[in-house]
Amino acid sequence: MGLREIKKHQTRTAIADAALPLFLERGFDQVTVAEVARHAGVSTNTVFNYFPTKEDLFFDRQAEVEGHLAALVRDRAPSTCPVETIRDDLLTALRHDDPTLGLHPDAPRFWQVIDGSVTLRAREREISEHAEAALATALTEHPPNTATGPNQSNHPMPALLAGAIVGIHRAALRELQRRILSGEPPTDTRDSVATAAAQAFNLLCSGLHPAADQTPQELQLPQ
Repeated sequence: MGLREIKKHQTRTAIADAALPLFLERGFDQVTVAEVARHAGVSTNTVFNYFPTKEDLFFDRQAEVEGHLAALVRDRAPSTCPVETIRDDLLTALRHDDPTLGLHPDAPRFWQVIDGSVTLRAREREISEHAEAALATALTEHPPNTATGPNQSNHPMPALLAGAIVGIHRAALRELQRRILSGEPPTDTRDSVATAAAQAFNLLCSGLHPAADQTPQELQLPQ
């Protein structure tokens, strides 16, 4: 990365870091881009150069989130099941209290801000749809090896498999959110969601590979 790219990255990060506390304190709809610009020490035009819309400013990691599951599928080891790859990634993140999952003190307020804004809820759905479409493309280009061998004719359509995978992944994160917002200790929440997610992914995997003799109880969380 050259000096110019480094400076651009630093500016983008500074703007996002200035915006989030304002959104958390006052809500998304009550904060203007001009206010964010003043707190970041840049012009309003500069903010829009990095973030075309205010929603982009709130979801500043949108592109990373949309491409994450697809990247896991593309980069997995040969012959590795994509369902297992995504399952293990989620369980590892839960085990290590990855802050991107919401296992940090500011997470409840972040979720409340989304819930309080129609535009943010719509953007959240859009992000999920883009992630599913990217995953479907990755599964088409890098299909799983099934028990039927090289003949993929009986393999579920990539779009349907992507929908099932993203559905489980999204449901696990929403359950995590629900439990934390209800006041359940994060450690208990993490363990309960990890167990349920493992079982759900294993059921999907056993259907994808019917010859595999695997049950949900056999899964061990990654160390």
